[in-house]
Amino acid sequence: MSDKNGWLKPHGEPWGVTSARVVYDNPWINVTEYQAIAPTGSPALYGKVSFKNQAIGVVPLHADGTVTLVGQARFPRGNYSWEIPEGGAPMDEDPLDGARRELAEEVGLVAADWRPILTMELSNSISDEFAHGFLAMDLSPTRAEPDDTEDLAVARVPFAQALEAAVTGRMPDSLTVALLLRVHHMAVVGELPADLAALVLAR
Repeated sequence: MSDKNGWLKPHGEPWGVTSARVVYDNPWINVTEYQAIAPTGSPALYGKVSFKNQAIGVVPLHADGTVTLVGQARFPRGNYSWEIPEGGAPMDEDPLDGARRELAEEVGLVAADWRPILTMELSNSISDEFAHGFLAMDLSPTRAEPDDTEDLAVARVPFAQALEAAVTGRMPDSLTVALLLRVHHMAVVGELPADLAALVLAR
């Protein structure tokens, strides 16, 4: 019997490196420039952004089928972004501990039911950033304590509204789009309690 996932195996040669030098470094990232050899054998110049934290995203899903979202101004593109609660955790920290902290700090919630639901490479053509996504349920309030650089707005909206905003490009943050789609998929395939799945799938 053949392996149905056999197509997932690597093909061809990996990238090679002939030299590397760090061209930028701060407490959160560094940028390394490589003289590299492509899988085709051709020489190539490559720059890689390495992150010093792992990325964390949380979908806070309430018993009534609503989700809590965060709005904030983002620096890189100069835009205002509505997102699920997100943040970073040290590489040596359990991602779940980071998720618990981010949920409490950003939106003032604690969850009794945590489920890891997705891992992601966020921009693997130029960055090694890796993300862990969680579903948080059975929620209750606690004191929010955002960072001193965060001016956050908080909204609680029906899941269907959040998903529509994500897939129509009005809420384009990659972790938000992916994790909301994953929760919808969980509802479709029976990975959520039936009553909650019905609320997630309601239109």
